Amino acid sequence: MIEIKKETPLTYGQKAVGLKFNPGQFTDVDVIKKKCAELIDMMDDLRKSQNTFHNKPSEGQRLCSIAITEMQTAQMWLVKAITWDDNIK
Repeated sequence: MIEIKKETPLTYGQKAVGLKFNPGQFTDVDVIKKKCAELIDMMDDLRKSQNTFHNKPSEGQRLCSIAITEMQTAQMWLVKAITWDDNIK
């Protein structure tokens, strides 16, 4: 009997940082993406726990969304720093 393993679905944070995309196979890129994904997941959980007001996002939800966006931005700059090569012309 063949056992088929189903891959665990990615979390919101893992999707947000593109966890599976690392064509250069840099270990540090994987580490940065995993850590940033954890923080994004924390912010997403907090955002989901915030109350809405008349079906409109609360200020807390807005702040969580901003934090998620900024974490994605920071992650991209960190990856750029890790993969930067001064020798490319």
